[in-house]
Amino acid sequence: MFEAFAINEERVLALAGLFQASILAQQLANEGRCDELALDASLASVFRIDAPSVVGVYGNVSGIRLGLRTLIGQLDENDRDMAITRMVVTVMRLERSLAHHKDLLDHLQQGILSTKRQVDHFGLNSPQVFSRLAELYASTLSTLRPRVMVTGNPQWLQQPALVERVRASLLAAVRSAVLWRQIGGRQWQLVLHRRQCTMLARGLLTGTTL
Repeated sequence: MFEAFAINEERVLALAGLFQASILAQQLANEGRCDELALDASLASVFRIDAPSVVGVYGNVSGIRLGLRTLIGQLDENDRDMAITRMVVTVMRLERSLAHHKDLLDHLQQGILSTKRQVDHFGLNSPQVFSRLAELYASTLSTLRPRVMVTGNPQWLQQPALVERVRASLLAAVRSAVLWRQIGGRQWQLVLHRRQCTMLARGLLTGTTL
């Protein structure tokens, strides 16, 4: 039973996906820009519902490097950004809330499937896709508690297109939280297995454990 809930590489990857999407939302809100390669990987993960592996959800390990680095910084360094930690924990709680609202979950899943057709037509980074993902987030996850609070520069947060990118990133964060839960991830593991988690993340970054 204990081993079933220990940290492993797959859970670290899913957790890194959550950290990555969270820091992307923060970068956008504060700077009006973000790591575009990481954003592509996080957005793509929303549509990879039937990926054969956890790493396949993000394309490959390189697609989740920002998340792995952020995870290490948050769990194993003294200058951690508590805003990111709070966002990650809130998203985990939001995922639990979503799981108890089947109607919203079904609506979200159907919306993602329909948006996939827009991805095929317009491309992943198109304004149409960002707009649709943001609309989906607002009509489903924003109606639940807890609400994910993103603070940033008003200069950017007053721009509708930028807000859509923030909401799309938060939707990607929830997708990773769902994946984390599906493969046995639990919040208490971050406390009990922090050292193992960061060790595995470093190994994934350097390629020594693949």
